[in-house]
Parts: sequence; structure tokens; C-alpha cells
Amino acid sequence: MLDLSLLGTGGMMPLPKRWVTSCLMRYNGASLLVDCGEGTQIALREKGWSFKPINTILLTHFHADHIAGLPGFLLTMGNSDRTEAVRVIGPKGTPRMMAAVRTLAPELPFDLEIIEIEGNEQTFHIDGMDITAFRVNHNITCYGYEVSIRRGGKFDAERARKNQIPLKFWNPLQKGQTIESDGRVFTPDMVLGAERKGLKVVYTTDTRPTESIEKHAKGADLFICEGMYGEPGMEKKAREHRHMTMQEAAEIAKKAEPLRMWLTHFSPSLVRPDL
Repeated sequence: MLDLSLLGTGGMMPLPKRWVTSCLMRYNGASLLVDCGEGTQIALREKGWSFKPINTILLTHFHADHIAGLPGFLLTMGNSDRTEAVRVIGPKGTPRMMAAVRTLAPELPFDLEIIEIEGNEQTFHIDGMDITAFRVNHNITCYGYEVSIRRGGKFDAERARKNQIPLKFWNPLQKGQTIESDGRVFTPDMVLGAERKGLKVVYTTDTRPTESIEKHAKGADLFICEGMYGEPGMEKKAREHRHMTMQEAAEIAKKAEPLRMWLTHFSPSLVRPDL
């Protein structure tokens, strides 16, 4: 089960009922935070979720509405008895940016493991998730993220018997362990059927439409994309500031055909989305 919440959906500045950009994903006891705009920790408290399990923070880029909440957020994590290292992944320059953050949060009871994304695309295997950063088109270096969770095949008792595997090894093999016993090696594929369809979530903000977004959103279970401008006549402004209109986001979804799409990163001028 993958739990996901948009903690902030605003762009540029927070509004009374809309914090700026952040997203939290929870899987198998670990939590993953994407961006950390102002108000992220308030939204997390309102949600009732914990700071402590957050092992990884993904940064799309270094504009303030995506990172200004980091110092306070890290301090709150420290005050929540966090002692394990926190991994921070972001574009080139992330170590320098995080050094600046540490001037405001100098005494943390945990280490920061800082990783710079290399090239236009890079995949990380973290907490049972495959996380792929892919370059998008903003006015500074910016990345979107694909988060995929593989799903193993169903346990096949008949297959286990055919391979003469002792009953005591069935459970650990089903959990992915490899076992050596009496000169034999037992592997999970000896008790599992074909791999089943997993889960895929794609998250991207602050960008013009790109082929990389369409490629990664193809067949996604959930596609989260910026819809900065929803009012008529904002196409020119979207192009100038390297953002997207809701119509352009919908065109990407039409081609990529995800099962579900959420829009986020709304302009502060968009105060009545029902209109």
C-alpha cells in the first residue's frame, strides 16, 4: 500500500488555505517527502502523519517556494527524536544549498546524506522503491520524479513442491530471501509466479511540457502535474516563466493515459478554481 498526500499545492506564495509545494508518500514503514515549501510541517501535523519515518527528501529545484520550509522542517524532525541519517536528493548544487540551510538549522541530531542527481536521468533504489529523477524544462535546473514499486509474483505451492523445497523455507523465500541448505541453493523464483503489475506515481512541477514527462507518465497509476495557470489567456505568461497551463497538463495526460491525474502548484491568482 502506498499512501500519498499533497501537503502543499500552491506556487510562488502561501495563501490562508493553501500552502506551497510539497508531497509526502508513505510505503512499508518509510516516508518520502518531495519538496518542502512554507507550511509543510503545519500541513503534516494537520494530516496527523509523523515526521520521524521520513528517510528521504527529494528536491525538484531550488526556488524558494519549494525549499523555504526545509530549516524548520529539519529542526522539527530533530525534536521528534530522529537520530537516523536523512537522505536529501536534488539537482547539482544540492550540497551548497543544504550548507546554507544548515546555517539556520545547525544542531541536528542526525546526519544528512546529500546526493546530487547526475545527467538528465538517474534511478535510485530506496526503501523498496525505484525512484527515477528526470530532467524537465524550467528556468533553472529542475527534475520530475517517478516513484515505482515492484510487486512480486504470487506464492505457488505447487511450484515449491515440484522443486522439492522444504516447507520451513517457503515463507522466507516468499519474502525474497535466498537460502543455502545441504549443498542446495533455493531462490525466490522457485516458489513465486510471474511478477505482477506494481504501482507507479509520477510527480512534476515547474516546467513546460516535455517528452520526458510524457514518457514517465505513460501508464502511471497516478500522474501529479503542475497546473499553474487555469484562467483563459495565460498561455504567454506560462511560456515566459516556463510553467504550464492546466490545458497543457491535460494534453500530456491525454497522450500518456495515466489511470488518474492530480493537478498541483496553482498560481496565487487562482483563488476560485470552481470558476
